[in-house]
Formats: sequence, C-alpha cells, structure tokens
Amino acid sequence: MQIPVIRNTQRLVLRTGINVLLGVKYLFEVKDMLRAIVFSAALIAMQGSSLGQSNKAPALALKDLRGRTVRLSNYKGKVVLLNFWATWCPPCRAEMPDLIKMQREYRSKGLQVIGITYPPEEIEEVRQFIRKLGVNYPVALGTKETKTLFDQTETLPLTMIIDRQGNIIDRIEGILLPVEFEQKIKPLLK
Repeated sequence: MQIPVIRNTQRLVLRTGINVLLGVKYLFEVKDMLRAIVFSAALIAMQGSSLGQSNKAPALALKDLRGRTVRLSNYKGKVVLLNFWATWCPPCRAEMPDLIKMQREYRSKGLQVIGITYPPEEIEEVRQFIRKLGVNYPVALGTKETKTLFDQTETLPLTMIIDRQGNIIDRIEGILLPVEFEQKIKPLLK
C-alpha cells in the first residue's frame, strides 16, 4: 500500500478537523463525536482523492503591462512556473533574481516563468521594478480573484508548477528554493 503525501491543504483540513474535534468533545455526546470524526475523515478523503493526480490549470487570460493579453494556454508544451508576487512583498522581491536566472538558463529546455502581480499594485511602480531588475519573462496584472483560481490563501510568493500538458502538478508557498527547483521542476525539463 502506498502512503500518500499530505499536501498543505490536507494539513489544514486535518488541523481544522482535529481542532473541531477537540472543541466539540465537551459539547456533544459520544454519538455526536463519532459523527464529527466521520465528517473530518470525509473532508480528508475528499482532499486526498487528488493525491498523486494532476489538475488541469484553469483557462487564464490577463493583460500585461503593455495591455497585451497573456494566455496560459499559449504556453502548453512548456513547463510553466506561474509566480504570484507583489512589489510590496519582501520575499517576492528577494526571489525574483533567481526566477530571472532560471528563465535565462532553462528557457531552451522548455521552462517559462510567468509573473502575476497581486494587488494592490500601481502599474507604473511594477514597470519600474521589473525594468530595474531586468525581468526576462512575461508579467501580467492579476487580481485577488485570479490567485483564488489556484490557491485560497494570502501566501506570497506562490508558485504553481504546470507541466507540459497544462496540468498543475505542485505548488510552492514562499520563496522557491534551489533544492525545490532541482527536485520538482528540473525533472520536468528533460
């Protein structure tokens, strides 16, 4: 029997289920406690049903800083790192030189980084920031709703890993570390 890997959303559901159980154990009788356990197990099972499976990336069409449309579907056949970031986010700013380097070094192997801003952002501030850094990948203007298509948290930076067939295969909350690139992304570029 293969033991599934528990992802962050599953950890949250598990933690929430445990907290609910701990909170209600004094309020309900044993019968109700069993119902709470079954309900929590069902939530975990629903979250776990997608373990090891890919989810299709949603159709996404956003405007870039010049008003042109950036469509995720245009990058099918490439490994896409969809990176949600903001100029006001220090970890996002710290991560971007590495994303620029990855794009430069692995573009020929099929890597495509796409940056998506997270509000509130002033377009001119974003333009100046990416010009100053020498960003070599498309940057699209996102909304909170755009990010919720991929993730319900407020975590930034957030990088979605999308395979060559357009499936979301993983996500990285926080700065994308070199070891994560080696383990999760580089194998997709072969």
